[in-house]
Amino acid sequence: MSPVPEETTAIDYVMEAASGAHFSGLRFDGLLTSSSSSPRASPTPTPTHFSTLTPLDSTAPKQPFVIGVSGGTASGKTTVCDMIIQQLHDHRVVLINQDSFYRGLTLEEMKHVHEYNFDHPDAFDTEQLLECVEKLKSGMSVQVPIYDFKTHQRCSDSFRQVNASDVIILEGILVFHDARVRNLMSMKIFVDTDADVRLARRIRRDTVERGRDINSYAKFVKPAFDDFVLPSKKYADVIIPRGGDNHVAIDLIVQHIRTKLGQHDLCKLYPNVYVIQSTFQIRGMHTLIRDKEISKHDFVFYSDRLIRLVVEHGLGYLPFTEKQIVTPTGSVYTGVDFCKKLCGVSIIRSGESMENALRACCKGIKIGKILIHRDGDNGKQLIYEKLPKDISERHVLLLDPVLATGNSANQAIELLIQKGVPESHIIFLNLISAPEGIHCVCKRFPSLKIVTSEIDQSLNEEYRVIPGLGEFGDRYFGTDD
Repeated sequence: MSPVPEETTAIDYVMEAASGAHFSGLRFDGLLTSSSSSPRASPTPTPTHFSTLTPLDSTAPKQPFVIGVSGGTASGKTTVCDMIIQQLHDHRVVLINQDSFYRGLTLEEMKHVHEYNFDHPDAFDTEQLLECVEKLKSGMSVQVPIYDFKTHQRCSDSFRQVNASDVIILEGILVFHDARVRNLMSMKIFVDTDADVRLARRIRRDTVERGRDINSYAKFVKPAFDDFVLPSKKYADVIIPRGGDNHVAIDLIVQHIRTKLGQHDLCKLYPNVYVIQSTFQIRGMHTLIRDKEISKHDFVFYSDRLIRLVVEHGLGYLPFTEKQIVTPTGSVYTGVDFCKKLCGVSIIRSGESMENALRACCKGIKIGKILIHRDGDNGKQLIYEKLPKDISERHVLLLDPVLATGNSANQAIELLIQKGVPESHIIFLNLISAPEGIHCVCKRFPSLKIVTSEIDQSLNEEYRVIPGLGEFGDRYFGTDD
């Protein structure tokens, strides 16, 4: 970076630099490849994909997006998975097939192999499958067994090396059966195909590729589908009719996955958490207000700018109605009408710093106040409130620039609910949020919305947000000296 010009202040220079052109590049850090040193490694490497990321993504969490794909036997699950992988070519994607986790048959079971039910949950080693997915989700490499359908045993001298990836696809007829495996999934897809089509495919596959006879379909496959596979359909987030022939459904799924991959992990976990899109302007302003050397005047100025962006973003989640008006040219314009019943509630005192931005966006808006104060070391909360009398009929924008532990926020939200405000009518606006606070609020109030400009790393032992920006109220109102 070039030196700061003498006639330009450091703040002006940062903001000007932040508004300039920026270029993305390949990020190679964290790239994992299959190990070639192990003599047992499978000769078929796991495909690894690169993604082009801007510098803003360098700090993005790397929690993988886990997709479960289930459905009847020969319904087209593998085809759907392949199509998803092809469209996600710019991300690292791995496919884990439940068939790899079949238990090896004992000598006694081999003698009666035609009587063995391969479509029953007990035929799979669910514990090893669970361990495999947990390790991949935590960023570790795993060795996936290779199952031989002719000998009905796992290959003892080879395995498939699978490395941590952006997307993990878990495919199999019974991947939704065990609740522990289901709970690891970010998205669950059920491939629904006509029974006659599945029968024709299954007969062709089993007789040619797996050495089984036709009678096994009526004896084992159909009953297992009715008893285990079909009931698991209720757990699916998305049901795809016609399998791989449904290109529209697959395109929509890929778009959803791409959206989730660009989000913070907490946004994947809690769909009611919204982080405004990070730009270099926003990162530049965060750099300024987090700087302990910034002047009070500049801290207030750039805080107000960020607060207004958060407020305007939060207003976008309010209900709107369609409205037609006539323009000065005599043309009819179809737009939307804003929510009529709206108010703000600031958590004293830091929340009061957000009131000016709210008034600038919503002319004449009513604003209430809540004071939450810790009473010594016993942890009790003393609450003072002054709220609009008809607050139960309004949508509420709850204002607090920093979400730390979430305890004070929960007290304020609980008070609003006691006053008759529906949980779904509350939008909580913050500048920064700690993961602990988001967990605390969202687990207790899953229907409200949280809108923030950045999610920080964590809380320290003093329950302060890290890296954070210090005591916001003291810095904003000039009482930090």
